[in-house]
Amino acid sequence: MKLKLTWSQGAQWAVVLLCVLALKLYYAQASADQLRWVLAPTTLLVEAVSGTSFEFEPHAGYLSEDRRFLIAPACAGINFLIAAFLMLAARRLWRVRAQGNGWAFIPAAALIAYVTTLIANATRITIALRLAQRQPVAGLSPEALHRAEGIIVYFGFLLLVFVIGEKMSAEKSRGLWRQSLLPLAVYYATALGMPLANGAYRQGADFWEHAAFVLLIPVLLILPFALARRLRMGVMPARSFRGGQ
Repeated sequence: MKLKLTWSQGAQWAVVLLCVLALKLYYAQASADQLRWVLAPTTLLVEAVSGTSFEFEPHAGYLSEDRRFLIAPACAGINFLIAAFLMLAARRLWRVRAQGNGWAFIPAAALIAYVTTLIANATRITIALRLAQRQPVAGLSPEALHRAEGIIVYFGFLLLVFVIGEKMSAEKSRGLWRQSLLPLAVYYATALGMPLANGAYRQGADFWEHAAFVLLIPVLLILPFALARRLRMGVMPARSFRGGQ
């Protein structure tokens, strides 16, 4: 099947990709002060859920009352925001390419991605606060555990947003593996593709350890649900047949 884009659709793809690039370049040099539009609401959510108080430290971020935990620019979740926006916009562009799109889906995707980022960030940081008070889990170092927790939370939210969109769609529902292809592709592109393009592989073993986590954890997260769904779909016809006897 040939993919033909109208001028309008091509322009929409260009705008989406330019937004992604602009946000990535902005984040690469943004300070904690410049990221308060995402750090401040994230911190408010963390305070509400965890009961821990934070105070803003200029040029650093939000420091906990016991001064042991800092919500810094690295905790802003901008890479997740990029991934969520790109996934939502790409899904819309791909799904209705035959009919064409208006332009309202772009700010709508940005707003949904922003709200999802705040919730995902608050979830990840709250879990990280709890994990910091515990002993190492399953032999993982604190750094590896923090990395794994971040991947599980961020990809889990990315997949959740996509599946909700699929459920709300009028089109026929697809299998979980097929539903997961776009979130997986977008997550791999933002979590691995962009760092590779920026030369992150020069970090050596640290980067390749990170890459292994990024590649494996999302698949391991999907696999149990995909198998359970496959088993359920295989059992349902047999139950229906017996009930009709």
